[in-house]
Amino acid sequence: MSHQKRPYSNNSDSISAAMKKAKSQAINYSSTAEKNGIRFNDDDNDDEGSNPMILEDNIIKNHDILGGAGSSSGGGGGCSRAIAANLSRKKATPPQPAKKLVIKLVKEKPKLPTNFEENTWGTLKSAISAIFLKQPDPCDSEKLYQAVCNLCEHKMGGNLYKKIEKECEAHISTALQNLVDQSPDLVVFLSLVEKCWQDLCDQMLMIRGIALYLDRTYVKQTPNVRSLWDMGLQLFCKHLSLLPEVGHKTVTGLLRLIERERLGEAIDRTLVNHLLKMFNALGIYSESFEKPFLVGTSEFYASEGAKYMQQSDVPDYLKHVELRLHEEHERCLLYLDAGTRKPLIATTERQLLEHHISAILDKGFTMLMDRNRVEDLRRMYALFSRVNAFESLRQALSSHIRVSGQNFVMDEEKDKDLVSSLLSFKASLDMIWEESFSKNEAFSNTIKDAFEHLINLRQNRPAELIAKFLDEKLRAGNKGASEEELEGILDKILVLFRFIQGKDVFEAFYKKDLAKRLLLGKSASIDAEKSMISKLKTECGSQFTNKLEGMFKDIELSKEINESFKQSSQARTKLPSGIELSVHVLTTGYWPTYPPMDVRLPHELNVYQDIFKEFYLSKYSGRRLMWQNSLGHCVLKANFPKGKKELSVSLFQTVVLMLFNDAQKLSFQDIKDSTGIEDKELRRTLQSLACGKVRVLQKFPKGRDVEDGDSFVFHEEFSAPLYRIKVNAIQMKETVEENTSTTERVFQDRQYQVDAAIVRIMKTRKVLSHTLLITELFQQLKFPIKPVDLKKRIESLIDREYLERDKNNPQIYNYLA
Repeated sequence: MSHQKRPYSNNSDSISAAMKKAKSQAINYSSTAEKNGIRFNDDDNDDEGSNPMILEDNIIKNHDILGGAGSSSGGGGGCSRAIAANLSRKKATPPQPAKKLVIKLVKEKPKLPTNFEENTWGTLKSAISAIFLKQPDPCDSEKLYQAVCNLCEHKMGGNLYKKIEKECEAHISTALQNLVDQSPDLVVFLSLVEKCWQDLCDQMLMIRGIALYLDRTYVKQTPNVRSLWDMGLQLFCKHLSLLPEVGHKTVTGLLRLIERERLGEAIDRTLVNHLLKMFNALGIYSESFEKPFLVGTSEFYASEGAKYMQQSDVPDYLKHVELRLHEEHERCLLYLDAGTRKPLIATTERQLLEHHISAILDKGFTMLMDRNRVEDLRRMYALFSRVNAFESLRQALSSHIRVSGQNFVMDEEKDKDLVSSLLSFKASLDMIWEESFSKNEAFSNTIKDAFEHLINLRQNRPAELIAKFLDEKLRAGNKGASEEELEGILDKILVLFRFIQGKDVFEAFYKKDLAKRLLLGKSASIDAEKSMISKLKTECGSQFTNKLEGMFKDIELSKEINESFKQSSQARTKLPSGIELSVHVLTTGYWPTYPPMDVRLPHELNVYQDIFKEFYLSKYSGRRLMWQNSLGHCVLKANFPKGKKELSVSLFQTVVLMLFNDAQKLSFQDIKDSTGIEDKELRRTLQSLACGKVRVLQKFPKGRDVEDGDSFVFHEEFSAPLYRIKVNAIQMKETVEENTSTTERVFQDRQYQVDAAIVRIMKTRKVLSHTLLITELFQQLKFPIKPVDLKKRIESLIDREYLERDKNNPQIYNYLA
C-alpha cells in the first residue's frame, strides 16, 4: 500500500539527484560509467525483499566515481587527455563483467486484529436481529455493508453465509410457530399468515441489502448455494411444512373464501391474491393449493349442476353456465395463477356441461327450435363447442327435423299447405344455421340430409305438390306478387326441388300444368316461365328441360304459322266471315298425352278446321294433325236484352251456348245428343254455365248439380258491369285414377332408364352377381325404386336375351353380346 512505501522515498530522491548531477557535468560519463561496469536496474523497485542498505552503498560508490570524474574538470585539456588515455587503455584491456544492482522494497504482511471475525459478526447479528424484531439498530447500513465486504475479502464469506442462514432460520421458525393456535376465524388467521409472509419478504430484502456483496461474490462463485432471498424462501417453506396445521388451515381458509365468493358473498380478493402469490413463490402452489382447489371446484359444480338442471329450464341453465365460466375466467385474472385457468375451466365445463349434454338436449332443444330462439341456440352452440359436443347437437338437430317435419309431411289432410309448410320450415332452419350455428358446414350437411329424408317420406307426392304449387304461382291471376317476389319464390321452390328424389315425377306434373298455362293463355309471365326453365336446366341439365323448351318453341312457331295462314290465299277466299281462329300446332313428343274427347262442332268451326288443315299439310307434307278439343277456348259475342257482352269460354261451353241460337229451351238429353260431349264433361260444362257465378243459362229445376231431367233456357235477364266476362269452367279435381295414370307413365319412363342402366353395367362388367348388380343400380339411378321392381326388370332382360343366368350359380348374371 502507498503509505507503507513512504519510508523509502528519500533514497529514491538521492538516486534521482545523483543521476541528474552526473548528466549535467558530462554526457560522456554515462558511457564511461557503463563501460566501468556500473548499471542501474529499475525493473523491480517494489520488490518486497529489497535491502535499502545495499542501495545506499552502491549509490555512494557510484557517486564517488561520478564525482571524481567531475573534479578533474577544472582544466578542460587535462580532462580530455585523461578521457582519451582512459579510452585507449580500455581498448587494450579485455572487458570487465558488468555489475548488476537489484533494488528490492521490503513490505510487511498486515495482520488482522484479534477476534476480527467474531466482532464483525456480532455487529451483523445484532443488526439482523433488530431487523427481524423490528427494532432500530445504532449501526448504519454503510458500516454494515463494509463489514460484510471485509469478511468476504478475507475469505470468510462461507462462514458468514452459514451464520446468516442460521440466524434467519431461528427467527422464521419463531414467526411461524406464533401462528399455531391463532384465531379460529379464517379471515383473521389468513390475515396473520399474510402479515407474517409480508414481514419475511421485507426483512429478507433488508438483509439482502446489507449482505449484497456476499450475494455478488461468494454466492455467485460457489455452486449449489442459494441467494439470500431464495434461502429465506426455502427456510420459510421448510418450517411451514414442519407445521402442517398452519399450511392446512391456510389452504382450507382460501378454499372457503373462494366458495363464499361463488355463493355470492364479497371477499377480500387482495388477501387471497397475496397468499396465493406466497404459495407460488414458495413453489408449493400446484401441490398444496391447486389440486385441492380443483377437487373442490369439481364437487361444487357437480352438486350445483344437478340442482340447477332440475329446477331451471334450458335457456336459464345455459345462461347460468355462461355466467359461471365468465366468473372463473375473471377469478384467474384477479388472483389465481395463470396456469390454473385451463384445468379450472375444463373442470367447470365438465361438471356443468359435459355431464348434462343429453339432459339439456332432451329437455330443451326441441322447444328452442320450435320457437326459433336464435340467441339461446347460439349460446348452446358456443357452449357445446367448448366440450366437443357438436356430434350430439347435430344428432339432435337431425332428429328434430325428421320428427317435426313428419307431422305435416305424412298428414294427407295438410297436403294443400305442404309446400308452404316446407318452405317456412326450411327458411327457419337456414336462419338458425346462419345466426346460431355460425354457418358451420357440418350442420349444413346435417340439415340437408335430414330434410332430404323428410321430403321423400312420401315418395312421389311431394314432387307432385311442388309442381302444383309452382303452377299456382305462375298462373295468371296470382295477385299480390311482383316480378322480384315471384323470382324469390321460384328460387325457394328450387331449393325444395333439389331435395326430391323423384324429379321425373315433378317433371311429369310440371309439364302437364305448363301445357295448360301455355295453351289456355293463363301464364302470369312468360319471362318467369322461361326463368324457371333456365333454373331447372342449370340444376338437372338440358336433357331434363328438353321437352319443356320444345313446348315454348311450339308456341312461338304456332304464332308464325297463324300469321302465314292469315296471309294465305285459302284464308282470304275460303274462311267464313265473323270468325277468327288461332291454332297451336304441338309436337307430340314434347307435350303431355291427352285423352281424345269427341265433340260435334258447329258447321263454321268445322269449315275453319278443314281450311287450316289443307293449308298446313300443303306447307308441311307428311304430317298428321289431330285436334285436341278439350284444350280449345273461344270468345263469343252475345246479345242480351240488357246489353251486348263478350264471353270468354271453353270450346265445350261454346258448343253448348251456340245451340241456343236456334232454340229457346233444351233438355239435358237434347244437349247431349246435339254436342256428343262425354257425360261427365257435359255436366261440368252445364254446371259452369247455369250454376256458377256467371249464369248465362237458367236451369230448371234449380240446384247445384245437373240431373238427367234438367232443362236449360237462355238467361235473358243476365247483366254484368263488365263488357268481357270470363265464364270459368268448374275445375274437376284430379281423381286418384288420373294421378295414378300420371305416376304409371312416370314409372314406364323409369323402366326404360332401369333397363338401360342394367345393360350399361353388364356390358362393362360382363359377369356380375345379383347383389352387386342391385348395389350398382342404386348408385346410378337418381330416383327411388324398390328392389322387387329391379328384379322384374332383370327378368325382363333375361327373357329378351340381353342377360342369362350362370349355369352353376343362378345368382350370377352373364352379359350376352
